[in-house]
Amino acid sequence: MTNKLSIIPFGGVRENGKNMYAITYNDEIFIFDAGLKYPENELLGIDVVIPDFQYLVDNADKIAGVFLTHGHADAIGALPYLLAQINVPVFGSELTLALAKLAVKAEELTKNFDDFHVVNENSIIDFGSVKVSFFSTTHSIPQSLGLVLETPEGQIVYTGDFKFDQTAKAGYRTDLARLGEIGKNGVLALLADVAGVAAGGDSVNESVIEEYILDTFQNHQGRIIVAMVASNIQRVQQIINATYATGRKIVLSGNDLEKVVRTALKLHMIELPIPENELFVSFKNLNKLTPEETVILETGRMGEPIKHLQRMANGDDRHIKITEGDLVFITTTPSSAMEAYVARTRDLLFKAGANVKAISQDLRSSGHASGNDLQLMLNFMRPKVFLPVQGEYRVLNTGMHLAMEVGIPEDHIFITKKGDQLQYDGENMYLAGSFEVNNTMIDGSGIGDIGNIVLRDRKVLSEDGVFVAVVTIDRRRKKIVAKPKITSRGFVYVKASRDLIRDSSDIVEKTILDNLANVKDFDWTTLKTAVRDNLSHFLYEQTRRRPVILPVIMEVNQNGGRLARHNRTSKSGEGKAKVKKLPNAPKQGNQVENGGAEKPKKAKKPRRRKPKPAQGATETSNN
Repeated sequence: MTNKLSIIPFGGVRENGKNMYAITYNDEIFIFDAGLKYPENELLGIDVVIPDFQYLVDNADKIAGVFLTHGHADAIGALPYLLAQINVPVFGSELTLALAKLAVKAEELTKNFDDFHVVNENSIIDFGSVKVSFFSTTHSIPQSLGLVLETPEGQIVYTGDFKFDQTAKAGYRTDLARLGEIGKNGVLALLADVAGVAAGGDSVNESVIEEYILDTFQNHQGRIIVAMVASNIQRVQQIINATYATGRKIVLSGNDLEKVVRTALKLHMIELPIPENELFVSFKNLNKLTPEETVILETGRMGEPIKHLQRMANGDDRHIKITEGDLVFITTTPSSAMEAYVARTRDLLFKAGANVKAISQDLRSSGHASGNDLQLMLNFMRPKVFLPVQGEYRVLNTGMHLAMEVGIPEDHIFITKKGDQLQYDGENMYLAGSFEVNNTMIDGSGIGDIGNIVLRDRKVLSEDGVFVAVVTIDRRRKKIVAKPKITSRGFVYVKASRDLIRDSSDIVEKTILDNLANVKDFDWTTLKTAVRDNLSHFLYEQTRRRPVILPVIMEVNQNGGRLARHNRTSKSGEGKAKVKKLPNAPKQGNQVENGGAEKPKKAKKPRRRKPKPAQGATETSNN
């Protein structure tokens, strides 16, 4: 009987980031990475996006562990939210786990979690029927690892983020001999990073980038603001080297960056050419530095630098103002979805007086595999089945064609989507079905409470604004007490649209009166829906726009009937509830019932002052 083997992606396919893949063997689930992604432009107000964990929560008792490839947010960012729902061990390299702990400890629900296990490229974890082993890879952060799930059916290999760089320094080098060994033992399925294959050409070596950064620093005399991803340890090291070589000092902007740098220093993943207190300057002492000796490392909230740059360009940052002569040096390579946003940000920075330079404009810089890198990895592994991961559909499709060029049959390549279940029957891998895996959006402290309807409303608000109609009614008398008051934000300028506002007010008034007169059983929802529908139809006819319409209908005299019943006496005179009007009595509705006897207020006892002891005396206790 064939053992059950399946692969399910929960993220990282047909999108940028949010890497998460579950491999099931018999009754054990092995989770590879638990990442997040930063929102694209249409996700208005959303901070980050994480995978939907419901399937994993339902099968929590089967999960053997979470295995992390490296310390970037696209691999570890969703870990705190996952551990808040399921309690499973976490495996990763020393630096990866140190950065993961920062995220986990920062969340209230997971701050006490401590089931972390450090591994390295030589580790082998035996789970009985399967084993998990590791191999070192080259990425922009040290101690990056690839993962191997060794099963009786064959090996499942996940590369994580990787590239090949023959000039890589210690801690960043790929173990080519280990790759050859894995491929020699037979690979059933390879999940490989293809995020960089669509750009064309090979990435330059990091030694070239380091020279480029040093040259940039040497050729600018004013202040340098470096925008970078907080967890790009390699780039931090290059900035440190260039800062020292040009006699400058570094100011760290942002808690995320400072935590990452402190962690890397503690683990000796960053080398300082001079003592720390001679290289780094605290943020409060920024003004004491001259522009010629200042380097500001800025990453923004959660390590995302570009949005923070735009706030600085707009003058919205309280601490850093862009001034004439500044150099804004963008050292991160934004995704294609962010290109328009980056272009707008650059424009704003130029308007603010800064000069702007980006590595991605002058060099092909990436921490991900190029087309040649991917084909080299495929030739090392020679997998029976290939799953391109980490990219939008067009990128995955490019990865598929590159694989076909090195001899992988097209029917052995799967461009999957989230929730697809690939199963192996002992001979072939096939798509056995799929289930819905949605995005979980995080906005502030809310996790998953923002859905498509809320996002749609935000989009409408951003495009057509809001139109509010406030009116007060007397339901018992079936009349409008106060005429409708119309307020508009982001739709029309009220003072310049008096006719539209007046006609809208008339429509609201007519709709409410018709509803009060014709509807026997009064219903608030029906009334508000009628107002909203009639206003929406009218406003679209007049403006060809559809704002969010908020009818606010208030009611007066809600307790009047009850007061009248309380004060009414019977014809026989029995059981009369007399109301005595007291001097300075409150208005009707607050009168005192039950004979009008007002409860006497308790007289306050005079406050007794404790005599002060005579000078030189001591107080004695009464106890």
